[in-house]
Amino acid sequence: MKINDELFDYFKQAGTIKHYQKNDIIYMQDDHADELCLVLKGRVRVYHITKNGDEINYDVLDKGRIFGESSLYENAYRPTTVSAINDVEIITCHLEDLYPYLSSSLDLTITLLKMFNDNCNHLTQLLKWAQTYDRFEKVAAFLYELSATNNIEKNLLFGDIPYTHQEIADSLAISRVTVTKVLNQFKEEGLISIEYGHIKVLKRDKLYERYLSTLV
Repeated sequence: MKINDELFDYFKQAGTIKHYQKNDIIYMQDDHADELCLVLKGRVRVYHITKNGDEINYDVLDKGRIFGESSLYENAYRPTTVSAINDVEIITCHLEDLYPYLSSSLDLTITLLKMFNDNCNHLTQLLKWAQTYDRFEKVAAFLYELSATNNIEKNLLFGDIPYTHQEIADSLAISRVTVTKVLNQFKEEGLISIEYGHIKVLKRDKLYERYLSTLV
């Protein structure tokens, strides 16, 4: 779920527009959490850095998505790091500056609550993928989910997914080499086609039947 364009004005009035270039760090985990962020343009990556320096990826967010929910809690700290995948424009809001608009707009309040719930469900799904799915099932589930509907903002049209192998690997917390091997297997089976920076799902029902239908 996303923030509708007509609600952007509340954030613009309450917050500050900021710009980041590719690979810029927007905030680091363990930073003090004092601002909620809304993506206006581009894509950001949300991930956790382990003590060993490994990166565990949680999500890739684009226009209309919210991040930085830890700012809802007093004296909280960031549990994740967020960086720019490409050129990014966001709005950052101190929660106390957003409160008056939440009070005056039921639509804004309900949208934020639904979005926070969706984020919780997404994290649950990631845990399920990580703990119970093998590499083929993880990639199949990712492609199946993204090809469910057309999304003009994400350029997801008719099963065409504009993700590189590395971006899929980042989203699933597996290696790029593993993703490439799995995608090549799917291609050999006629389930997808692979072009530079794009994956096209050709037989979505077959993808589900072959790799996902027996999963709980």
